[in-house]
Amino acid sequence: MRAVIQRVTSGAVDVSGERTGAIQDGLVVLLGVSTKDTEKDVDYLAEKIVNLRIFEDDQEKMNRSLIDVQGKLLSISQFTLYGDTRKGRRPNFMQAAKPDQALERYQQFNEKVRQLGIEVEEGRFGEHMEVSLVNDGPVTLIIDTDDKS
Repeated sequence: MRAVIQRVTSGAVDVSGERTGAIQDGLVVLLGVSTKDTEKDVDYLAEKIVNLRIFEDDQEKMNRSLIDVQGKLLSISQFTLYGDTRKGRRPNFMQAAKPDQALERYQQFNEKVRQLGIEVEEGRFGEHMEVSLVNDGPVTLIIDTDDKS
């Protein structure tokens, strides 16, 4: 799984003019699922994201997690995170999971984050979405479960 994580003061997602999710103060997570991702990847990524110390403490040091600040998470599925651009001009998406598998892992991720005590807002899987956010910092990180040790 791959995630682009952005610390935000606000984030929202709209589908066909309808707001499907919005948060204040938290994280916007763009989530890609590969063909080889398992529930272990879901658990690892959810735990990692909610416990990342990327929010500032009283001394303006990044020492607080999403759990610590009682922030929210806006989760957006994004298969394009598995676009391979090494050859040619058109991305190859062969590493991206097929819709059924990707939806299952996306839903598992959102549920795991909720189980960890975080309120989750969502986009709409498989739909054209308009995502807006105000990045705080800016703080943006990329996590790939293939890179875990």
